[in-house]
Amino acid sequence: MFIGAGTVFNVVTVVLGSLLGLAIGHRLPERTRMVVTQSLGLVSLVIGGLSIAQGMSDAFAAEVGAGSRVLVVLGSLLLGGLIGAGIRLEDRLDGAADWLRGKIAKNSERSTFIEAMVSTTLIFCVGPLTILGSISDGLGKGAEQLIVKGTMDGFASVAFASSMGVGVLASAIPLALIQGTLTLVGFGLGEFMSAGQIDALTVAGGVILLGLGFRLADIKQIRIGDMLPALLVAPILTWLVSLVV
Repeated sequence: MFIGAGTVFNVVTVVLGSLLGLAIGHRLPERTRMVVTQSLGLVSLVIGGLSIAQGMSDAFAAEVGAGSRVLVVLGSLLLGGLIGAGIRLEDRLDGAADWLRGKIAKNSERSTFIEAMVSTTLIFCVGPLTILGSISDGLGKGAEQLIVKGTMDGFASVAFASSMGVGVLASAIPLALIQGTLTLVGFGLGEFMSAGQIDALTVAGGVILLGLGFRLADIKQIRIGDMLPALLVAPILTWLVSLVV
């Protein structure tokens, strides 16, 4: 298999799953679509919790100290949130999604399209398999992790598209860009993050997924888009803390 095959497979499964979901979605009554969306929100809470549990690892503790892991994650979210709010990242993401809606789905409802695209992009891209799988693919170690991820994303996209609409299909574009970029970085730089740094990123991503779950389940509207810089801050802060402990 060629380098990048995992991302190609992942994008194809999301596109096919979204098309299938769109084909059956109009047959579902509004109440059913709402239940599906809320169920996906609750599952996002579970995925976020599992990511946090997985990331609070011995490797993370070895780099920053067992008692400092939560503080590093908190610092990453606070600093990332300040950066995101300062550059109005969530508003810019919504604007980009609205621009894309105008290009490919002018007749779709604006708020639904944006929520669907942003939410599913986060679910498909914020997680350890995205990072580890893409880097492994770039290193030439195989695309098995992304194939597993792509299969799961394909089934999830069916459910999302059936309840949230064509915005889920549009999420294939940022998915391709993000995973493709990580694959290229892995190809060019090799394993550029330590296990502890990846785990710190995984925990920060898990917290963001919890926020996404609250939004989808209609529990609380959290500006998770502004928190996304925490995914960049977490490994950097982990590295800085490891220099002084």
